[in-house]
Amino acid sequence: MAWSRNDMAARAAQELQDGFYVNLGIGIPTLCSNFLEEGVNITMQSENGILGLGPFPTDDNVDPDLINAGKQTITELDKTSYFSSADSFAMIRGGHIDMAILGAMEVSEKGDLANWMIPGKLVKGMGGAMDLVSGVKRVIVIMDHTNKKGESKLLKECTLPLTGISVVDFLITNFGMFKIISEGIEIIEIADGASLEQIKSATEGNLVI
Repeated sequence: MAWSRNDMAARAAQELQDGFYVNLGIGIPTLCSNFLEEGVNITMQSENGILGLGPFPTDDNVDPDLINAGKQTITELDKTSYFSSADSFAMIRGGHIDMAILGAMEVSEKGDLANWMIPGKLVKGMGGAMDLVSGVKRVIVIMDHTNKKGESKLLKECTLPLTGISVVDFLITNFGMFKIISEGIEIIEIADGASLEQIKSATEGNLVI
């Protein structure tokens, strides 16, 4: 048994440092706000003009009027502030966001990222991924290691339209945590229940062991 969605989000949350301003992408990354360490002050930002997002809502505290850039419902805190998306993108493009934690459909061994569209399919809400990967100080990707067909999502070259070139710093999958280095995809940590052989067989890109 490898890492669950919550396990991956919890592992990513360990990388957040006190005082960080962080943007969470749609999907698994939104769960990271539920695993912040006590005493660590993190401010979450969303491209549609929100600073200071709360934990991901439960069924009994959903407010349909409060949504992030990916059209997902959110919660607010006492410190939450609202402003225009122009100001929000100024924060991103100005380098004021310390980290983005994003989902992905493909990542290459060089850190190329494809996460904004699949040709021919409707995009629900792409947010500001292209600005994020070029403007934030560090990018962590959380995704399943393989797609629904069992094919690797850690590739030599991405096949889908790129969001950014050589932009991914770290990668967290259900099989472990990885770092993108010049030689390829370096294994940092193997998930409980996963094995090196599993990782090898599920990775097309060059692994550094």
